[in-house]
Amino acid sequence: MFHFSKWDFIIRTVSVRSYIPGRIRLQSKRLINNQSLVRQVYEHISAYKEIETVEVNPLTGSVLLTYKPDVLRANRELAEVEQYIMNHVERRT
Repeated sequence: MFHFSKWDFIIRTVSVRSYIPGRIRLQSKRLINNQSLVRQVYEHISAYKEIETVEVNPLTGSVLLTYKPDVLRANRELAEVEQYIMNHVERRT
């Protein structure tokens, strides 16, 4: 059972485009040309000191996160989010 708290609004509205430990790319059509939502997402994610960089692209709706896996996983909430993301990455054939 996941308890994402503030992450709910992000997780429920994005596709997980890619995941490798230390780098996650998410995408949401809701972010395209939506500066207010882009700002909210950026501010929420960048508030976590465990996440090194956050790039939100309002042209593509893409969110790129980089982090050190061992540092991120020390935060239980973020470890659960990473586990969810890992299990929901889109598999391309």
